[in-house]
Amino acid sequence: MSVLVVSPGRNPEAWVKALKNEHPGMNIYVYPEDHDKEEVEYAISWKHPRGIFKNYPNLKVIASMGAGVDHITSDPDIPENIKITRVVDEQLTEDMSAFVLALIMDKMRSISHYYSQKNWEPTSYRSIENTKIGIMGLGVLGKGVAKTLKNVGFNVYGWSKSTKDIDGIHTFCGDENLTKFLSNAEILVCLLPLTPETENILNKELFEKLPKGAHVINVARGEHLVEQDLLEMIDSEQLCGASLDVFRKEPLPQEHPFWNHSKIKITPHIASVTNPKKVVPQMADNFERMSQEQDLLNVVERKKGY
Repeated sequence: MSVLVVSPGRNPEAWVKALKNEHPGMNIYVYPEDHDKEEVEYAISWKHPRGIFKNYPNLKVIASMGAGVDHITSDPDIPENIKITRVVDEQLTEDMSAFVLALIMDKMRSISHYYSQKNWEPTSYRSIENTKIGIMGLGVLGKGVAKTLKNVGFNVYGWSKSTKDIDGIHTFCGDENLTKFLSNAEILVCLLPLTPETENILNKELFEKLPKGAHVINVARGEHLVEQDLLEMIDSEQLCGASLDVFRKEPLPQEHPFWNHSKIKITPHIASVTNPKKVVPQMADNFERMSQEQDLLNVVERKKGY
């Protein structure tokens, strides 16, 4: 029984070291080194080459290296019997919450504006208690961000596909309540999982339902955003700007119009980064659970995509 680590473009050394420290007897292969595919029953993966997992006849579990799993679920060649798990980590939630708060405060107080525009003229700002924040997606990360912003003093609204009850948060669910939710989102934060239903959800039709002059923050996936619609809505002043940490193509090409737009702030997908030492224990636990045919932790519902 072996474990396969698949992370093209990433150095897997920290993951291998953490796995060996947590489970000294674990036999670990790193893709694409030579290995016996029939031995592999457990894979740890980030953005694997499409189609490779169908070649592992005894593979039982694919564990995502992060909270997101769309890089796995979007592969149509993964057999239905293989379970997919995701990372649930308090540190990821804390990091995401701090990052979103930083983007919001930068926007509200024009912190980066003065330097980037070389402008000494002070701008007006709104108070925290008079600002409404909308969080799209109330999973582990979204709920954590919502609670952090509520504790700071913002008026926080949340929207999700299913009903969520979070103390102090105005929650909405379902497509029938999306318009009402959006009408309250002076700053809109996207933390949705990427599924066929949520792809391209940040589009012109949605932006037009926001209060005029709203600001958009996307820290979920680049595929949520229709880029041309964002540019059009900013240039028409329906939106006052955007803060983007994720993109359809990463790194973002230097010729991309986002780089030169004064009302779009760009960060290089840094909102929250998985620490192998923090999350490998739950992966090793699931490896043992798989070996003993016990229920796994943090299993993804394949039909939902999260």
